[in-house]
Amino acid sequence: MTDDKKLVIKVTAGADAPERCSQAFTVAAVAAASGVEVSLWLTGESAWFALPGRAAEFELPHAAPLPDLIAGIQAGGRITLCTQCAARREITEADVLEGVRIAGAQVFVAEAMAPNTQALVY
Repeated sequence: MTDDKKLVIKVTAGADAPERCSQAFTVAAVAAASGVEVSLWLTGESAWFALPGRAAEFELPHAAPLPDLIAGIQAGGRITLCTQCAARREITEADVLEGVRIAGAQVFVAEAMAPNTQALVY
């Protein structure tokens, strides 16, 4: 893959839909490890994974552990928590994992519409 490609992934599922959730994190981590610039957006129930310790509670047989996937994504990309999703859950910037930012729809749209960008929603 070339360095100018970017992948923006929005994950809306959490423990309520574990396979879809795991798939989004896995795709993001594999892309980051492959040298693709990755931006993973946590929305809906996945918002909880922005908090320390929450990813370690997630279990899905035959799936990579979420803390490992998060580390891989952060090594080669960015994780963003949706502003409204954070507010609904009373999550603030002081609460989230180091390196996770909180941003809104305007930033998501700007990232998703950028040249050479593929956007996926899980």
